[in-house]
Amino acid sequence: MAEIVYPQGCRPITDDLGPDELVRRLKALAHTLQGLGQDEGMYQQYIPLALHLADEFFLTHPSRDVQLLIACCIADVLRVYAPEAPYKDQEQVKTIFLFLINQLQGLRDPKDPAFKRYFYLLENLAYVKSFNMCFELEDCQEIFCALFSLMFKIVNTEHSSKVKSFMLDVLCPLITESDVVSNELLNVILVNLVEPNKREHKHAYSLAKELIVKTSETLEPYIQAFFNHVLILGKEEKNLLIFSKVYELIYELNQCCPSVLLSVLPQLECKLKSAHFQERLSAVALLARMFSEPGSTLAQQYPALWRAFLGRFNDISVQIRIKCVQYCMHFLVHHPDLRKDITETLKMRQHDAHEQVRYEVVMAIIATAQRDFQAVAESEDLLHFVRERTLDKKFKIRKEAMSGLAMIYKKFLTEESVPPATEKAVQWIKDKILHGYYMTALEDRLLVERLLNTSLVPYTLPPPVRMKKLYYLMSNVDDNATKAFIELQKHQLAVRRTVAEWIELHRKPATPAVQKEMIAKVLHISSKFLPESVKAQEFLNKFSSHMNAAPELLQGMETILNPNVSCEVCVRTTSNVLKKLGQPVMTNLYYNTVKMLLERVSSVMVDHESLLILVGYVEGAVRGVDPSIAEECGIDVSRAAERGLKLLVMLSFVFPAHFLHEDVLHRLTSLLELDDEAVAPHVLAALTFLGKYRPLSEACPALFPKLITLCKAYAEVGTPKQAKNAVRCLFVNVPEQRSQIFTEILDTLKSTLSPHSEHYRTAIVTLGHIAHNLPDNFPVHIKNIVSRKIVKELLVREGGGGPNAPDNDWCPEEELPEETRCKLEGLKCMARWLLGLKKDELSAQKTFRMLNAFIVHKGDLLQVSKAEMAHLRLAAGAAMLKICEQKGVGDQFTADQFYNLSHLMVDEVPQVREGFAAKLHKGLSKGIPNKCLPLDFMGMYALAGREPDRRIRGIIRQYMLADVVRRREYVRNITIGTKVERAVSQLPHILPDYMMVFAVPVLAHDPGFTAYDNVAQLKVIKQCLWFVLEPLITRNDFYCYGFYKSLVERMKNHKDALNETDDSFNYKLWATCDLAMSVIWARSTSFELRDFPSDARIPTMYFAPQPDFFINTRVFLPPELQFQPKRQPSAPEVAARARKRGRPGDSLDNANDVEPVVGRSGSIDAKPSEASDTQIILPGIEQPPETELEEPQAKRVIND
Repeated sequence: MAEIVYPQGCRPITDDLGPDELVRRLKALAHTLQGLGQDEGMYQQYIPLALHLADEFFLTHPSRDVQLLIACCIADVLRVYAPEAPYKDQEQVKTIFLFLINQLQGLRDPKDPAFKRYFYLLENLAYVKSFNMCFELEDCQEIFCALFSLMFKIVNTEHSSKVKSFMLDVLCPLITESDVVSNELLNVILVNLVEPNKREHKHAYSLAKELIVKTSETLEPYIQAFFNHVLILGKEEKNLLIFSKVYELIYELNQCCPSVLLSVLPQLECKLKSAHFQERLSAVALLARMFSEPGSTLAQQYPALWRAFLGRFNDISVQIRIKCVQYCMHFLVHHPDLRKDITETLKMRQHDAHEQVRYEVVMAIIATAQRDFQAVAESEDLLHFVRERTLDKKFKIRKEAMSGLAMIYKKFLTEESVPPATEKAVQWIKDKILHGYYMTALEDRLLVERLLNTSLVPYTLPPPVRMKKLYYLMSNVDDNATKAFIELQKHQLAVRRTVAEWIELHRKPATPAVQKEMIAKVLHISSKFLPESVKAQEFLNKFSSHMNAAPELLQGMETILNPNVSCEVCVRTTSNVLKKLGQPVMTNLYYNTVKMLLERVSSVMVDHESLLILVGYVEGAVRGVDPSIAEECGIDVSRAAERGLKLLVMLSFVFPAHFLHEDVLHRLTSLLELDDEAVAPHVLAALTFLGKYRPLSEACPALFPKLITLCKAYAEVGTPKQAKNAVRCLFVNVPEQRSQIFTEILDTLKSTLSPHSEHYRTAIVTLGHIAHNLPDNFPVHIKNIVSRKIVKELLVREGGGGPNAPDNDWCPEEELPEETRCKLEGLKCMARWLLGLKKDELSAQKTFRMLNAFIVHKGDLLQVSKAEMAHLRLAAGAAMLKICEQKGVGDQFTADQFYNLSHLMVDEVPQVREGFAAKLHKGLSKGIPNKCLPLDFMGMYALAGREPDRRIRGIIRQYMLADVVRRREYVRNITIGTKVERAVSQLPHILPDYMMVFAVPVLAHDPGFTAYDNVAQLKVIKQCLWFVLEPLITRNDFYCYGFYKSLVERMKNHKDALNETDDSFNYKLWATCDLAMSVIWARSTSFELRDFPSDARIPTMYFAPQPDFFINTRVFLPPELQFQPKRQPSAPEVAARARKRGRPGDSLDNANDVEPVVGRSGSIDAKPSEASDTQIILPGIEQPPETELEEPQAKRVIND
């Protein structure tokens, strides 16, 4: 070995020196080597020294300082001799570089005293690209992997940009100047971009990103080859982490250096169409994220990939459809240019068969509205999707849809300006939310109640603003929503009353009777007013014990339920009560149950202060002195006045206590003095409700004399409407002076109750209402007036007609001659008088005969015009219906009169048909079971089956559906509880299924049905039968074929009660029974003969019994109308038919289209759902599609 020459001033470095001396000598040597420049061939004499320094003894020396100084010396050697290093042996070169890499670990801590030397080492290696020497080694990739791994491991927050820059200077050439980049090295670099490294080692993440950007051109083919390997060929190397993170990697690379992916992204299309679920899911998740990023232009760059991605919204896998929909919010917010595509796909998904997908659609649109209101506000379509989901079959979806719409409405109320699409949507949003009260589920009603107080009329607003919002709401909602609002307020009132009674029991001593009553109240509240009654019962009992233990809780409840409580106190007390019930978290079911109850009973919309403000607004509109409220509501002053008055009437029923203050009453009665005819009836109606709560003679004696004077004047010389309300108002408000005041009014009537008086019609109305309200005070006196003045001098006296009688078949009531209008009031007066009498059967029979004569003679008792006849027969029919609501007098009609009355359903004048049906529905939907028309009258609906006018037919069908639903609900309620036997005995009088026994005789007596074998007429009758049977068969969870079969068979074994011996009538009755049976056969899907909760009873009023042994087996239908069961095709036939029919999905181009209804294996797309499959139809609002009878439904063969 050649002699080792040391530079001047440097002493020999040998292995026998102690560490300290060795360090001293090495420092001197390192210092000297630092000063040497790169000079060609000048330093050949130091080559033996260079080789000596790389001796294993020094490279593995135990002293860290020795190793560091040796590394610095070697780095300088490499610098001085570059590009030809003195080290030639491959093994030695590898050892030296691994040693240098190991030394670079010292860069980890910049606070280390030796850091400067480590930094010098790095700088030196970077400066002359020393590591490039390794390219000639076979194991160069191993060395590079070690170097790269180390750099990513040690880089940290304390490193200056200079250090990081030198790190990159060391690393970049090893990629850019290399002939090959191995997958192992790619793994070392790319693994820093993905989790967990990305999260745990942010600086390595940044370094890797910078490195990729700087070397992107070189890396691109290698990255491409790697993704080809994985995405197209599906190969994996298990030991490399990046193979399992392909999609995450694509995302990160797209973030930092999209250019390397130019030819990778289009390959993802094949993953979107893969048959493997996991591959599709990963590709969808990745692309959804990339396409939806703010500022992403990928959808424009790769249109084919975007279309393929949109196709996955229709994937057969629910998870993938959910994933697609979840990203929609980001698309809608960040990419206005893609909104159209996304809206189109959401349109399909909102009818998805899977509830979670529909839920996500709603959540995506609502989340968008919260993030960027404009994005949703500008698109009517998106709002309409949410609107449709308010009728979803699943409550959690309805809840989110309703709450989302309410949020949009609240935003509209509080923001100065909103886009036109929102203005338009707000018009229906408030209606839609209130329509939710028509839902049968209790959860929906609770939700609507909550949304009313939080969003439609936010309780947090100050009273003047809150009342304006209430006025705005009630001025702009449709009739159904108004009814729902009234129903909601009535319902909350009922809950308040019941809960107040329950709370009151806590103040009584705990006797067994009180305990029993307490149990009954808890049962009532939990089953009627709260969802999940069993849990609710348990928590109410817990709350009861809690109140007994904590008097302040009981006191709080009494405050909340006090009718006079102010909104502010109510809100504060409610929150105090809730604070005592534990944590407000979802899992605290006790808290949530009581909260639900408190939401229903707390009164946070109206109190005395806000009511006074509201009355002020209404007064301003009525007097016309303050048009500002009408402008805010966007309607004209007269309509604002009318809506305001109606609102006050409704509030007077629900919150009477807040009205009973002198300031409010004074303003109300001052309105009675106005000339406007329309004002007084509303104000009087409001005062009537207040009187029912507490007579005004007690509540406000000071105002009272004035009120009596005004009411008497209205009753004597006001308009008929004013008179009617004045009598009612006086009746409830002056219990002590009734006889005296009404005697005075009756005395006045003697002069006005004559055809010559200008107040004749008012007098008739006043008489009717006095007779109705005070039947026992003047029985003989009123009976005489009715028989002489009303019947003889008015109803059966010729009159009407004349020169100003209308010529048409119908006209509005205002255009009728005055005398005819008096006759109409006379008919109503008769009905009211009888309703007051309740039990006078003889008078009832006489009255029915007279009313029946009006109907039979088509109203033509007295030679009047056609329009007058129409009005008279309609009024007579309405009067009969009104009387029939009252047990006693109402039971005096005969079968003949019943059939004649039913003929108004097929009257030749459409307005009569529509008017009569409305009265029929009104009578049937009143308080079930005792205050409404008997079930017999449901049978009259059958005649609407031959209604020629589609609109009227649709209206009547809605009436019928609502009546059926209402009766079913009542039955459901009475059969829950203890007195089941009594309930079952009531069923034949309530259960809508018994309509059939009344519909059949009504149809048999239809004047249009003349011969039992006339095919054309029988077809009409069949249509009528289906009209009533459709809701009974197809919309009935408890439909029982056996019950209907038994009902029809028993009817067929009876005769017609009205014409027992006349076979032409009996044959028509029996032919109708046969038709009913054929419809039931054709339309039933199950033919169970199970027990029905009630026997098939036949009413003897319409059916006369036959001898016991009589069985009617003859079929009375012509052969073409007899039911022929359709032959079910066998399975082979179905398969053959399917083979013959060309399928839309058979060509390869179509492989990803929506799956045809015939199941096809291998498709990755979902079947489309019908909108109707996912939606509820609201009885009374939405009209379910009417099914035609002509072709019985084919029973579908399921083809697996």
